[in-house]
Amino acid sequence: MTVAAAKAGKDIYCEKPLSLTVADGQAMVRAVRQHGRILQTGSHWRSYPLARRACELVRNGRIGKLQRILTSLPPNNALSPGPGWQPMPVPEGFDYDLWLGPAPKAEYHKDRCFYRFRFILDYSGGQVTNFGAHRNDIAQWGHGTDLTGPVEVEDLGGEFPPKGNLFTTALKAAFRCRFADGVELVCRTEEPDSGARFETRFEGTEGWVQFTRSGLTTYPEALAGSQIGPDEIHLPVSNPQRSGKEKGTSYLIPDHVRNFLDAVKSRQDPIQPVEVGHRTATICHLGNIAMRLKRKIRWDPDQEQIVGDDEAAAMLRRPNRPPWHL
Repeated sequence: MTVAAAKAGKDIYCEKPLSLTVADGQAMVRAVRQHGRILQTGSHWRSYPLARRACELVRNGRIGKLQRILTSLPPNNALSPGPGWQPMPVPEGFDYDLWLGPAPKAEYHKDRCFYRFRFILDYSGGQVTNFGAHRNDIAQWGHGTDLTGPVEVEDLGGEFPPKGNLFTTALKAAFRCRFADGVELVCRTEEPDSGARFETRFEGTEGWVQFTRSGLTTYPEALAGSQIGPDEIHLPVSNPQRSGKEKGTSYLIPDHVRNFLDAVKSRQDPIQPVEVGHRTATICHLGNIAMRLKRKIRWDPDQEQIVGDDEAAAMLRRPNRPPWHL
């Protein structure tokens, strides 16, 4: 839909995760740039002052040299119909074939649709691409790697449902990315009783910064009050009209949309343009590939190719069910 909209001369607000596959994301980047369109990726934490503050502290060396980034994912918030599930009649008036689109033909079940489609690999990547598209995005922002990616991605014991379940995405995610500068990104499903409730945590040689939707925690504590000087790195603000003193997240999505509309008017890139959303989605897709194959994969972020593993490289794209094509 994004490619078709770009060809039709439309500007686009595309929800996260930006793509279903790496190849789809690459096609979106090409189409948006070829046709001179504006695209805002809907990973709206970029428009949250606390997330920006955390990333500015990291980018300006307040925690010393960045060494490790941790991102946590919530457990799946829906249960799968297990082996032996039965198809259901398609509801009257629902064009199920059109809903499936380029995905494989499949018997209808209500849990394929609405929110729960997220847990079926034919349509999504589970919580890795759902919440991971937010939390790994802030990891990219704080690391300063918006337009690149890791060089290795390794399974750390991701767990998947038994065969025969309707849901097929990871029950527990666990993978590690290594970047060319040596920084590691570890993405895991949080344990319900662990007490770990954070979005993204940056660890450096002199301290750490931890971001959640409700607050910012630092070590040393004094880091939280550190001022960013005029000659230091200041990350973009989605809505400069706000004072930055507002509490809560009620204005988060409106500000992200406001930033998109301002970009449509100015013809300048929004806070999260197509390339940035694509690179974040790519990390999520590579994590899923590594977990499904249960091995380490090597990634060339410049050529956007998996190196030396034909089976893994084939998973960067998927065939489209006719007559759908890209």
